[in-house]
Amino acid sequence: MPDGVQDATGSPAEWARHSPYSDPGRHAAVLAALGTDPADVQAAATGLIAHYRAEADTLDADRLPTVDLRWLDAILTAGFALSPAPLAGRPATARLAGCCRDHTLLGVGLLREHGIPARSRIGFARYFTPGFAHDHVVVERWDGRRWVRADPELDAAFGAAPPAGEPFDPFDLPTGLDAPFATAAELWLAHRRDGLDLGAYGVARELPELCGPDFVRGNVLLELAHRRRDELLLWDVWGAELHEAPEDVAVLADEVADLLVRADAGDAGAETELGRRYDADPRLHPGRRVRTLSPLGRDGWTDLTTRVTSWDV
Repeated sequence: MPDGVQDATGSPAEWARHSPYSDPGRHAAVLAALGTDPADVQAAATGLIAHYRAEADTLDADRLPTVDLRWLDAILTAGFALSPAPLAGRPATARLAGCCRDHTLLGVGLLREHGIPARSRIGFARYFTPGFAHDHVVVERWDGRRWVRADPELDAAFGAAPPAGEPFDPFDLPTGLDAPFATAAELWLAHRRDGLDLGAYGVARELPELCGPDFVRGNVLLELAHRRRDELLLWDVWGAELHEAPEDVAVLADEVADLLVRADAGDAGAETELGRRYDADPRLHPGRRVRTLSPLGRDGWTDLTTRVTSWDV
């Protein structure tokens, strides 16, 4: 089946194939030579990519634009242009700017290169800052029995004494609404059905415009895109978020979130319906172009076919 075409069966094998985003291209042999344990994924991901905000002091101005790279082969090419060193344990000067989405994309690409079903999950992490949940992306792999979530930014020592919350295993994250990491869909449904206050969910407290219900709502649609193997940037906008009234987007997010939560609970029909809706509804699928609102303060349009972003002047 060609890249980008979904079978929407919900079989784990669906996520063993590369997407256009996770395909390492000429660097496939590099990933094939790496281990696939969560600790191996974490070492490779954090060795290549420095978080553009949390590790800003390790990045110079020339490397900051790499935060907008979206294709794994381009990320790896940029990394090896800096240094031919192995991915794990690189010096600070050989690391690219990126974020949790990029750490996860590398992890997903590594696992898929080994034939292991893997996908990225969009949600909010409660373990970085007391009283606040940051938007976050983690790896989910099929272990032969169940989907197992792991945070590719964290090692076991972090989980033993997190800055916020109780200790947890970052290589086998608990699941559910009250877990250290909850999905965007779970949180949105709890807000809409039960009145959960989403004021402390977002990018950061100091960025209130990127917090709250509207922000979580957008992440529900992003969660669907990633589940359907369109691993878009966290700051890409398309479809309903660009063209629909907020109240209409909220109703659409209700429907999508319900299907996502049901599919996570093992409802094969919900998984199939997610695939059908995503492929058929232009409000959900990015199509050829997305609006890219970079955290570097530049905005543009990205052609997902030519892989070119035209930045506004």
